[in-house]
Amino acid sequence: MRNFNENTITHAVLERISGASDPRVRQVSEALVRHLHAFVREVRPTQKEWEYGIDFLTRTGHMCDDKRQEFILLSDTLGVSMLVDAINHPVPEGATETTVLGPFFVQAAPEKQLGDAISGSMEGDAMIVTGSVSSVDGKPLAGAVVDVWHSDDDGYYDVQQLDKIGDLAMRARFHTDNNGRFHFWSIKPAAYPIPHDGPVGQMLEAQGRHPWRPAHVHFMISAPGYEQLVTHVFVAGDKYLDSDVVFGVKDSLIREFARRPPGSAPDGRAMDTDYFHLHYDFGLKLAASEARAA
Repeated sequence: MRNFNENTITHAVLERISGASDPRVRQVSEALVRHLHAFVREVRPTQKEWEYGIDFLTRTGHMCDDKRQEFILLSDTLGVSMLVDAINHPVPEGATETTVLGPFFVQAAPEKQLGDAISGSMEGDAMIVTGSVSSVDGKPLAGAVVDVWHSDDDGYYDVQQLDKIGDLAMRARFHTDNNGRFHFWSIKPAAYPIPHDGPVGQMLEAQGRHPWRPAHVHFMISAPGYEQLVTHVFVAGDKYLDSDVVFGVKDSLIREFARRPPGSAPDGRAMDTDYFHLHYDFGLKLAASEARAA
């Protein structure tokens, strides 16, 4: 086959794909071609616009390194990350809702003991975080792994300022106690803009959008036999809750970061200044294999 035109090219490409030996590769490839060709027919790009699109994707790739993933930012800001999350994580009653991982997760978070402070050299309003991890039917999950990370009070993560602070901070890995509980100290996070000095930032500006996320703390929680939970807890009252640039806010994930006066903190620590307290009880759902066995 040859001499393809606007009306015949799609069918020709689909025919070439039909020989894929892996059914999933064939399904994904066919859908990609159908929708991509339909998009091009709808917007009818000029040659110059098509070249700009190629250049945009090239520049997006060039912005990626071990500290920044511009393609994740692109996926997040187009709502694709939350769409994938919604497809893959239906939430039964009693389970905590999920949201995006974000670009600032670090695999090798430092292991800490319950009650430790994780803010390192970072200054800000003191904050104690308390919580629990249980199954959807309320069974406490002892020994669950709780990864946490968040921004400082200027909205920056540790990995964005390692040259300045020298080491990871405001992130750690804990294990719940025998009652499924955990607690730690840090500083209260602030709202922040996603990195917008690259192609994604240029896209947001062209679309008339801001780059801001509401203040939050990230959690990744896992326990044997249960589906890993990736979520945030957002600061109630933040002005960006209804316009989060990555579409990650859910009502069930909003909590008061309550200001407390000097005195005895929830873990018994004597505080001579005001501090903030965040509490959240997390529910994990069974892993698919465990649910089938049940």
